[in-house]
Amino acid sequence: MPFAYEDYPVLIGYGQTISQPYIVAFMTELLDVRKEHRVLEIGTGSGYQAAILSQLAKEVYTVEIVPQLAMSAADTLKRLGYKNVLVREGDGYHGWPEKAPFDRIILTAAPPELPQIVVNQLKPGGRLLAPLGHAINQQITLVEKAVDGKITTRSLLPVRFVPMVKPQTR
Repeated sequence: MPFAYEDYPVLIGYGQTISQPYIVAFMTELLDVRKEHRVLEIGTGSGYQAAILSQLAKEVYTVEIVPQLAMSAADTLKRLGYKNVLVREGDGYHGWPEKAPFDRIILTAAPPELPQIVVNQLKPGGRLLAPLGHAINQQITLVEKAVDGKITTRSLLPVRFVPMVKPQTR
């Protein structure tokens, strides 16, 4: 593939992209995933981020709203032997409540603001990482939930991600 060593986003179809490798690495490091963690990823795309997370976590649950991408990612991950990744087609704005709570949550598409239902699925002591904002004004944001449930939020880096899709806008 001619783009394998380039550091920029690449279109994967259906108006979606795979993030540039630097951003994938940056977000993965900040998430601070450990072997005992259960991770929720919202925005499966090609399955690349889920594959990386699967090497670090006990379980990865990933939600993709585009049916073709969810099916393709699930097939690819299964074919490549990733046994601790579960892919679901669905609305990321709802997270995956029946599998909650999660130690770590990562969004790989940008909602204008963080869905509270997703924050509620984060375990006390957990971390959530997301690009937040509108097309030209987005920030990678780290959300931490203390053991007592108190939420702290820090903006870390300006970015430009594809917007998080709502079902009615597809």
